[in-house]
Amino acid sequence: MRSSRLALWIWYRGECFRGFQRQREGPTVQETLERTLSAVGVIARPVAAGRTDKCVHARMQVVAVRIREPSPKLLLENLRAQAPEGLGFSAARIAPSSFHPQWSAAGKEYRYRIWLGRGPNPWVSWSWAPSEEEYSSRGPIDADRVALLLEQYRGTRDFASFHASSSPRRLRTISSARLVDLGGGLFEARLSGDRFGRYQIRYLVGSAVAAAIGDLPTDHLRAALDEGLAIPRVKAPARGLILWEVQYPPSQDPFSVTDRSHPEHLPVEPPFAEGLAS
Repeated sequence: MRSSRLALWIWYRGECFRGFQRQREGPTVQETLERTLSAVGVIARPVAAGRTDKCVHARMQVVAVRIREPSPKLLLENLRAQAPEGLGFSAARIAPSSFHPQWSAAGKEYRYRIWLGRGPNPWVSWSWAPSEEEYSSRGPIDADRVALLLEQYRGTRDFASFHASSSPRRLRTISSARLVDLGGGLFEARLSGDRFGRYQIRYLVGSAVAAAIGDLPTDHLRAALDEGLAIPRVKAPARGLILWEVQYPPSQDPFSVTDRSHPEHLPVEPPFAEGLAS
């Protein structure tokens, strides 16, 4: 019987898992997903658009599996019935035979939630409050300054100073980097690009905040971007990071415009909600 390549749009809450990739100490998204697929008769190992670290959330992670019978609607219903806490399924679509969740991707959007309000952070499980860190005890953080520093990341560069050395050095393009005010002291750094190195979003956000408060000279930040100057790395914590969307060229994208604009079965509360919790 011929098999088909199936693309699955999954979401998960980072606090429920020790990252995506299978490891000795679980639970991980990969092993949980494989167990859920096995429960509905899909034994093939899923291939993902990329890995996420412990406590990183994913509103849209894309995985591909081979299935014997092209019945994505029934499979999706069965997967939703088996889904454990913290993991869910938004869509299942037959993909082109050449589709690969990672290598076919044209880009990704990440969002990072930052609490810049006064007092204790009311959304501590899915946002970062840098004002509570020792290194940033110099008063309120200027959101406009953070926004201007984020905008400097736009462009095509090596970005070697802003990702782990385990990631290969190559030119990477950040097409959009902006700070959005969600209200009530909560902000969201939105960064889109063609590819990202390990920890890159967390280093970019952490460095922008450090520069905004004066702990990192802005000329050093600029030199790190333009010349690869080594700088003290400030890595924002994982809990504020969300893999928001994976993008594909039209010829490879398994998901329709409707899938993307009105995703099904996504939780309506944070970290997947667009704004503040009600």
